[in-house]
Amino acid sequence: MAAYSFVTEWRLDAPIERVYDALHDSLAWPDWWPAVKSVEEIRPASDRGGIGSVRRYTFKGSLPYSLSFDMTVERLQPPTALAGRAAGELEGTGVWALREEDGQTVARYDWNVRTTRWWMNIVAPFARGVFKSNHDLVMRSGAKGICGLLGGVKGTCVWVEG
Repeated sequence: MAAYSFVTEWRLDAPIERVYDALHDSLAWPDWWPAVKSVEEIRPASDRGGIGSVRRYTFKGSLPYSLSFDMTVERLQPPTALAGRAAGELEGTGVWALREEDGQTVARYDWNVRTTRWWMNIVAPFARGVFKSNHDLVMRSGAKGICGLLGGVKGTCVWVEG
């Protein structure tokens, strides 16, 4: 399996609580994040906190395929952290860490995954840059979408190499 580590930061002129709420409500992501084709609940949480819930995410960037994976919520710490473990066509961990800085909310996403599709693993040595560009496009579309969702707030994206 080919392994990837991506770090993305969104700097948003919005209160941290509103950014956290938008990220936490992933069932609504397809409404505002163009690259998210669907999110469906596979298993609800066993408690009111949300830990243990499983949702299936399907993303489509600029490449001619979609990727689906199930994300199990492992940590929720309002309004500063959301974390989960992915299984399926991508396996690994995703962690949103939010903080306030200079009057903005910084939403940092650490995505450490391995691909499980055989053809992706075969072409990985040659296509790593293409896969990274596709990931960046997906995340840029999310930054633009969340800015619109939060009432047209100004927002910028800073891409940090992971």
